[in-house]
Amino acid sequence: MSDDLVSLHVWRIPHRFVGSAMLRMAFARRHLPGVRFAKFLGTGTGLTFGPGDSDLTRWAAISVSDRPVRFPGWDAIAVAQARLDLEPLVSRGKWSGREPFRPTGSSRRVVDGPVLALTRARLRPARALRFWNAVPPVVRELAAAPGLLARFGIGEAPIGWQGTVSVWRSATDLTAFAYRQPEHRAAIARTPTDRWYAEELFARFAVRHISGDRSVLGWSSAAESETAEYRERT
Repeated sequence: MSDDLVSLHVWRIPHRFVGSAMLRMAFARRHLPGVRFAKFLGTGTGLTFGPGDSDLTRWAAISVSDRPVRFPGWDAIAVAQARLDLEPLVSRGKWSGREPFRPTGSSRRVVDGPVLALTRARLRPARALRFWNAVPPVVRELAAAPGLLARFGIGEAPIGWQGTVSVWRSATDLTAFAYRQPEHRAAIARTPTDRWYAEELFARFAVRHISGDRSVLGWSSAAESETAEYRERT
């Protein structure tokens, strides 16, 4: 069982601080006591998950540490922020040659509450166009998926280093989307043969706590109502 603290930090900044955010992307990895893995990320709206989907007023970081992590420099330029504290349940693949998330051994038990799915891939340049052509049908399925609470794209670079974050009402809802939606299933089936990725990672987390402004995550009022109704039924 892992004692790692895994957190996703998300900030909304004014347009006037976009340049400052880009500088922080370059230098913020330094001087992070207790952190064994961290990535600072640009984000996208989640409407297309393509190269033109970037949102320059929202930035994110994921950290794995042995103590709570704070980013005062980012907090200072943010107008809103949110943090999700996560428990790794499943993690497959590598990120920059590393396996950053150590599952707690809880993947087989029923998780009570929201779950977060994180995907990250480094595209093969020769396969990128084929990959982008396969994305729109999957995005349409995702937008209409029952139990989806929030979604947005993430990236370490504008093109070729792409990922997604999605938050789900329950593990059941995430599984239903992943394995029962036809376009998503078809994309999964094509991955080994089309060889889109030079490196990839998929991780699933239990969401243990959310603090701050959930609207930064794209969390809608409709999602809040859906979650409340679900909890009443269960």
